[in-house]
Amino acid sequence: MRVTLVYPGIAGHGFATAGKGMDAGWISHGLGLLGACAKQAGHEVNLIDLRALTGWDQFRAELKARQPEVVGITMMSVDYNPAVRCFDIIKETLPGTVTVVGGAHPTLALEEVEPHRTIDYIVTHEGEVTFLELLDKLGRGDQPPRVLHGQKPDLETLPFADRDLFLDEWRHAGYALNSPEVPMADLPAPFVTVIAGRGCLYNCSFCQPAERTLFGGRVRRRSVQSIIAELEHLRERYRFRSLLIHDDCLTEDRAWVTEFCHSYRAHGFDQPFYCQTRADIVVKNQDMVELMRSVGLAGFLIGFESGSDRVLKFIRKGTTVAQNLEAARVCHRLGIKIWANYMVGLPTETRDEVLQTVAMMKEIDPDFYSPAFYTPHPGSDLYQYCLEHDLSLIKDHDSYRRNPDEAKIKGHDYQFLAWAVKESQRRKLGNSVRRWLRSNLRRYTSPRRIARRLRRLVTAGAGG
Repeated sequence: MRVTLVYPGIAGHGFATAGKGMDAGWISHGLGLLGACAKQAGHEVNLIDLRALTGWDQFRAELKARQPEVVGITMMSVDYNPAVRCFDIIKETLPGTVTVVGGAHPTLALEEVEPHRTIDYIVTHEGEVTFLELLDKLGRGDQPPRVLHGQKPDLETLPFADRDLFLDEWRHAGYALNSPEVPMADLPAPFVTVIAGRGCLYNCSFCQPAERTLFGGRVRRRSVQSIIAELEHLRERYRFRSLLIHDDCLTEDRAWVTEFCHSYRAHGFDQPFYCQTRADIVVKNQDMVELMRSVGLAGFLIGFESGSDRVLKFIRKGTTVAQNLEAARVCHRLGIKIWANYMVGLPTETRDEVLQTVAMMKEIDPDFYSPAFYTPHPGSDLYQYCLEHDLSLIKDHDSYRRNPDEAKIKGHDYQFLAWAVKESQRRKLGNSVRRWLRSNLRRYTSPRRIARRLRRLVTAGAGG
């Protein structure tokens, strides 16, 4: 069948933004996997990325040009509005095309998605197996139930995500990109992201039980051999120079990480990489962190969240402020960059506790700041808490972005919170001086720079 997949992620930045920053320059692994699976099964697959289009008129034109028999759209909560608009336009433009939605929001808020009659089929939970079964049944002329509960795939048997679906679409739209994805932080291009597993062991109230609803109660992780095989494929195809392993918490499995590090080195990889971790894991597994650093770990994404122990306990983070600070010290000692995720404006949080977070961030002194106003997301316990206490100010799905420039819940002075976010990123003078000294020391004592100077001296001496 002719299948068109649609990525509707324009709520944050809008049309014509492909490749402009990480939000607009990373692939959807879900669609990349669905596309690879459908191609493997013999279907003709292409993709429309709204980020690469100029507007809705071009979306209509692309539909007419491609004439898909089936259109599949992924939907996060923040993507609800553009996704619904896509379905409406598809039925206006190609009434006979079968429309399918999947992803987090249909799984967590089925009651909101189901009434839309421009959506023919809804796949909840994981879609790789069930979407293919749906395509097969449609090809035979069968009429499956409208709502389909997705089956868990065997992650070891899935093909690798088809990144060319996105690259081809971006180039089709006129974007000359030399990297499968836009590099994060200070990593060099070509850059790729990979996902080793699904699920999370932890119980943070701002995420759970949504993640367990999506993926089940335990973490399912691909074998190290599978990840190395994908990296070898990416090295051959794209000559990537850096990567992000984008699991929710890769380091929760010490044995897996240790095996990966040894295998990464044994297969000739030295590309720098980032991954997500937790402060308590860094503190309790410093030998593992040192091993990771020795094979290429360049930076950690760490959810520090709050500088208040009471707030950390309230959101069930399972870490302490002391661990946050110690994890930062470990990273600084080992030369590991810190990408700091943290929130202000949480339910029950006081002004003094916000100031504690500001003070903590100044002490942590991360390399990259990623602040957010707490945003209640469907499916989480903290979202339910906000509903029960009439706290949510979310009136439109676009506001599910974690942006720190919009009021999210009642009970906070958002002008003060905006000041706090800005102040949290103002470095202490001592930290600024140390960073300047380290930067210049690396600059003027780097082996490459010294070698260039020696070559110039030798050349000059030979010329004399």
